[in-house]
Amino acid sequence: MSFIADKQTLDDLNLLGKYKSGSIFHLFNRVQTDGGEKLLELMFRHPLQDPEAINQRSRLLQHFQQKTVAFSMNPSRVKDMELYLGAPGNGNGLSTTRITLQTKLLQLMGVKERYELLVTGLEATKEVLKSFAAVLTTIAALDPQHPFLELVSDNRQLLEDKQLSLFLLSGPVQQLNVLKLARFDHCLRTTLYERLKGILQTIYQLDVLLAVAAVGRGKGFSYAQALPAGDNTIRISGLYHPGITGAVTNPVSLHGNSNVIFLTGANMAGKSTFMKSFGIAVYLAHMGFPLAVENMAFSIRDGLFSSINVPDNLKLGYSHFYAEVLRVKQVAEAVSEGKNLVVIFDELFKGTNVKDAYDATLAVSEAFGENNNCFFIISTHIMEVGEQLMGRCKHFQFLYLPTILKGSIPAYTYKLQEGISADRHGMMIIENEGILEIIRGEAFVKQ
Repeated sequence: MSFIADKQTLDDLNLLGKYKSGSIFHLFNRVQTDGGEKLLELMFRHPLQDPEAINQRSRLLQHFQQKTVAFSMNPSRVKDMELYLGAPGNGNGLSTTRITLQTKLLQLMGVKERYELLVTGLEATKEVLKSFAAVLTTIAALDPQHPFLELVSDNRQLLEDKQLSLFLLSGPVQQLNVLKLARFDHCLRTTLYERLKGILQTIYQLDVLLAVAAVGRGKGFSYAQALPAGDNTIRISGLYHPGITGAVTNPVSLHGNSNVIFLTGANMAGKSTFMKSFGIAVYLAHMGFPLAVENMAFSIRDGLFSSINVPDNLKLGYSHFYAEVLRVKQVAEAVSEGKNLVVIFDELFKGTNVKDAYDATLAVSEAFGENNNCFFIISTHIMEVGEQLMGRCKHFQFLYLPTILKGSIPAYTYKLQEGISADRHGMMIIENEGILEIIRGEAFVKQ
């Protein structure tokens, strides 16, 4: 079973997107190789669910974040090696020699492409393997107990293989005779093929680890500790959005006896940003990646659902309200299956009238909250719902983001406080923007 996060959630939290400048993927995409980028995308699409695997990846990244290591391999040569190994092998040694002779003869006759491809592939492979060995030596010198060295023990043994050592110590490939070319080609693309493919995968992994650790170092990010699902807790101090420099931080604490945060506050007070920050932290924590937190410990979850920017669907004839209802139904079905989920609802049922929104938000929030194996953050402008729930739901946390008036100008602390917001400043903002005067002026002109 894999971690659940559907397209709506991925879009709400802006997690994916190679070319989306504000996406979380784009934030971490500092890899240098094509294979590294593919691996990074795979990690983003498949968060981990095993606490040991998550913590192991976090430890690797923390080591690289603490001690800088340069990715000194030439990305274009890594690509050449990949293409060379991806070409079909030539079977046994005799047939390899025969085909290599034919290739050399073609080169002498002026048909150079096949020979040049062979030479380029061998040169690139030699260069990459030497660079890889040098990086491992650098890591060992920085930290002999570095966990990455244990992870690549098979690769290190291969680099000491007698056949491969002969190749690495040989002279320039262009100067090798046909028999040596054939022998090395057979060794690399037949005898040692699978193990060399393994080294390529390790190089891609190293590329990702170094890139992600560099982002963590540059941003001052921290790492979460993954706990078994049975602990049923999420504890965060210093949470903020990874895309905001100098952001205000907030704590979050959820567990089985306090599994719902009911969040209120005025528009622009920071509710949506806070919820997105929380969702991103939960997702990245399951990847073992660095986070925009001071500290975090979490029980692994089965998945994450959000409902922040639910669009209508003109093609199917769905109104905004009906799209919201379908989204709540989808989440309810997942919750009813007994999964341990994190659910984020921003402004439930804002697509209908105030009375229906009040009744529906009250009923749905109370019903969801009874599933204490799941964690919920539910925001609303309808403070009366919170007042009703406060008297009925002891396992709810009631938090709000305050607004401070400076004269008639609202200002925001972005700092969570306990309680329910009584802020109603929408009309004040409209008046501050002079909208009524603009309308009246337009009406006068039309006359």
